Amino acid sequence: MADQPQVDWTISAAALSEALPYIRRYDKRVVVVKYGGHAMGDVALGRNFARDLVMLKQVGINPVLVHGGGPQIGKMLDRLKIQSSFVDGHRVTDAQTVDIVEMVLAGSINKELVSLINGQGGMAVGLSGKDGQLLTVKKLTRSRRDPDSMLEQAIDLGFVGEPAEINPHVLDIFLKSDLIPVIAPTGADASGQTYNVNADTAAGAIAGAIKACRLLLLTDVAGVRDAKGALIARLTLSEARELIRAGVVTGGMIPKIETCIAAVESGVEAAVIIDGRVPHALLLELFTDKGAGTLIERG
Repeated sequence: MADQPQVDWTISAAALSEALPYIRRYDKRVVVVKYGGHAMGDVALGRNFARDLVMLKQVGINPVLVHGGGPQIGKMLDRLKIQSSFVDGHRVTDAQTVDIVEMVLAGSINKELVSLINGQGGMAVGLSGKDGQLLTVKKLTRSRRDPDSMLEQAIDLGFVGEPAEINPHVLDIFLKSDLIPVIAPTGADASGQTYNVNADTAAGAIAGAIKACRLLLLTDVAGVRDAKGALIARLTLSEARELIRAGVVTGGMIPKIETCIAAVESGVEAAVIIDGRVPHALLLELFTDKGAGTLIERG
């Protein structure tokens, strides 16, 4: 038993040695992280995630956190007996619902994450896309083909928006300090109307605007899989598009890949879809040879 601590320390030293060149590679670079899904509801995973985020800041990397909160919004709407529905993965958001969405995202969830990060030794500051006009949005439009007439029909999603303009200067003060920005994905249009924005979409737009070196989307799956079910470690933009065109990628993975493609086309070096249920997924992706998900880059 006396030899066991020595073995553990050797493993730790080897891990630190492997991480060193990656720490140098990302020094003073910006990494945008989207956090949500089941990992957000797991206390132990949440604590590990916060600690890892603080570590990134302490070794010279500048993390920007964008969070979701779909399950928490759903619970609050259920408690208030407010009905809600989804179209193509987007919550139909009327005037009453958008108030609840903002309350949950920019209120309780945002401040819980700020407290969690601060509790692990960091200095986090909570924002929403409305602060400093960080995220100016426009109404998201969707349409479907009527099976009888075969005509395209517009679908009104209510107060669901998509990024129209990002003000990257709002984040400059954080990226030049010890502060970690924690962003709730709500924004306003030119008239000041509040809109709910998909967290993946918001994170991708912000990453592109500030030319982040990485966009990391934490999700509830291991990554992108091929037609045989095998995990794909790396994809070029053309390969990612082909997976969608061929129907290999379906459902909720499509918008995630589309977000990654748009971010890379906007100047992000690479975007990664990561399993947020894996402890220390951020560190595994950034500081090891193997990584921890599917990386999408120009090819």
